[in-house]
Amino acid sequence: MLPLLAVCPCVAELSHKNTIIDSQKATMQGNSPENEIFNPEDLTKSVKPPKRSIFGKVVLGVTGAVALGLVAITTPFVTPALRKICLPYVPATERQVANVLQLCRKGKTHTLVDLGSGDGRVVLAAARHGYLAHGIELNPWLVLYSNIQARWHGLSNLASFSRQDLWKMPQLQEKIQKEVNPDCHVIACRFPFSWRPKDCIQEGIDSVWLYKHPFKENP
Repeated sequence: MLPLLAVCPCVAELSHKNTIIDSQKATMQGNSPENEIFNPEDLTKSVKPPKRSIFGKVVLGVTGAVALGLVAITTPFVTPALRKICLPYVPATERQVANVLQLCRKGKTHTLVDLGSGDGRVVLAAARHGYLAHGIELNPWLVLYSNIQARWHGLSNLASFSRQDLWKMPQLQEKIQKEVNPDCHVIACRFPFSWRPKDCIQEGIDSVWLYKHPFKENP
């Protein structure tokens, strides 16, 4: 025999009537979905702003630190170009260093002071040849680098560097004229003084000039 599902008509009719009555009550009480009013504030209350992830904070912090570091490092290299007399950092070539040492041999003293020593090439080369050499440089990063190089190559007993601002001195040429020892020799690279040189090596940008005290002006 097949299974038989019997539905009593009276029960179905009663259920239908109860559904209609419940729907009418809901309509009278204003609880039907059609009568509900949408409030935007309810949506803003339920949605919370996203929290910034830890990774995002780390990336932001690292980016800021790198930017500040780049500014701190590049500023000493850029500021000389903003002065009234622009003298940017230009490293000495190997040929220029050789020319300086060649003229140094004509002096009696074995002490050398490099004004504007840059990355310390001239001072370190002089120290390798037995000179007691000191470099004066405005850029603090170049001073630090030069001192590290001197220690690294075992020349710190002969080569040293310090930070000074030559722009705050009186006229450099007049200061040298008044304060140097009688047996002092002055060597200028690329930018000659107005004195009459005792000797010179003319090789374009690698040119160097040797001056001996007492310094005499060119006619």
